Amino acid sequence: MTSNDDILRALGRVEEGVKRIREDFQEEKHNAHESRAVIHARLDSQAKQIGHLDTTVAISGGVDAQIREEIKALKETVDRNHASVQPALEEWKRMKTLGVGISGLIAFAGLTIGGIIAYVGDGAVAAVRHWLKIN
Repeated sequence: MTSNDDILRALGRVEEGVKRIREDFQEEKHNAHESRAVIHARLDSQAKQIGHLDTTVAISGGVDAQIREEIKALKETVDRNHASVQPALEEWKRMKTLGVGISGLIAFAGLTIGGIIAYVGDGAVAAVRHWLKIN
């Protein structure tokens, strides 16, 4: 049979084994707690990023709608101004065309008068020379 010393040694070994198993479980429990804390921190960070993204998208949508409305209002203003200015522009174009025509007519008349004066001038010079007997 086994002696009390052998039984006590065996119990000591069992007690040491249980102690080591308990320490291993405590270490695993601590590691699992840290791992879950990191996962929760990441989830919180992603939730904040998603919330920020939602806010940014909402603000961008509002700004886009406001810009579209302003562009629409500006286009209407430009169309109204164009409609009110169009008769004056047409009148200006007509006056410009008329002015170019009158300028051409004056240039043609000037060339004609210049040619007549040159032709008549030669005759006048000949008449004055003949009258003064300079020849």
